[in-house]
Amino acid sequence: MTYYDKDAPLPLFTIGPSDPVNNPEHYTQGTVECIEAIQSALTEEEFRGYCKGNAMKYIWREKHKGGEESIKKAAWYLDCMMQYV
Repeated sequence: MTYYDKDAPLPLFTIGPSDPVNNPEHYTQGTVECIEAIQSALTEEEFRGYCKGNAMKYIWREKHKGGEESIKKAAWYLDCMMQYV
């Protein structure tokens, strides 16, 4: 399951139907997703840390908020992080 390609030109994500894990509507402004703007503002190392921290957050809370959806979000961020290994 690959969602992120660090070598691809922006936009990195397909704007399409809203999906709470892969394409949350509230994180898209026009044709740019929030994650794209964050990735553009950070170094590769900083972006890797950002993804790692978000994955940890979703794993931490999964039993108390989000359940399976939180696990899917954690996996999404880990997939992004793997592009920098």
